[in-house]
Amino acid sequence: MLKNIPPILSPELLKILMEMGHGDEIVLADGNFPAASVAQRLVRCDGHGMPELLEAVLQLFPLDRYVDRPVALMSVVPGDKTQPTIWEQYRAILHHSGEEFSDFEFVERFAFYERAKDAYAVVATGEKALYANLILKKGVL
Repeated sequence: MLKNIPPILSPELLKILMEMGHGDEIVLADGNFPAASVAQRLVRCDGHGMPELLEAVLQLFPLDRYVDRPVALMSVVPGDKTQPTIWEQYRAILHHSGEEFSDFEFVERFAFYERAKDAYAVVATGEKALYANLILKKGVL
C-alpha cells in the first residue's frame, strides 16, 4: 500500500502513466469500445466507471498545456439522437482537477479508433454510458 494513490489505479496503470512522456496519449475507454483490438498496451479496469477513473488519473497526470485541447471525446455519430450527459461530469472533473482545460476536442468515431491505435495505452473500463470514451494527452510538470 502507498499513501495518496487512488486505489482504482492498479500497479499496471501506474507504471504506464509513469512511462508515458510529453505528448503521449492514453485512451480511457467505455465498455463498448473495441479496446483489445486497437490497443498497443491494454489495461483492464473492469467494473469501474469513467468518472471515478478520470478523477483518479488527473490526480497524477498532467495535461499538455501546449495544445489547445488536450482532452478528446468521440463525437456522436450523425443521426444518433444520444446526448451524452457524462460529458458534463467530465467537464466538472477537469475543472476541479486544477489542470488547464478550456474545452474538448471532438473526433469522428472512426478517426477516434485510428487515433486510439497510436495511443500509448488503452484502459478498458466497465462504463455503460454511451460516447464515454476519451483521450488524454500528457503534459509536463
